[in-house]
Amino acid sequence: MDVIQQQKEMVEAEIKKLEEMGGSVKGKLTNLRDSAFTRFPVIFVMLSSFGLVATLYGFEKVIDGIAFFEEHPLMILVTGIATLILTGALYKKLR
Repeated sequence: MDVIQQQKEMVEAEIKKLEEMGGSVKGKLTNLRDSAFTRFPVIFVMLSSFGLVATLYGFEKVIDGIAFFEEHPLMILVTGIATLILTGALYKKLR
């Protein structure tokens, strides 16, 4: 029984070492990410802006491809407002 207890303690000690190593690696990666953003803020802002504009432009092109919306542009507004109302109501329920 004494041998089993010693092995158990050794395993627990190794697990504790591994957990501590994981925490230090996470801290280093967080610092690396933060330092990259602080060193290159313009690049990050430009890439984020491009992503947003590309997404909105893609939505526009998809909507332009739907014949019903092309013939009834007011329905785009109605559909958009209805979508916002539905997602707002869903958010309230889930919150």
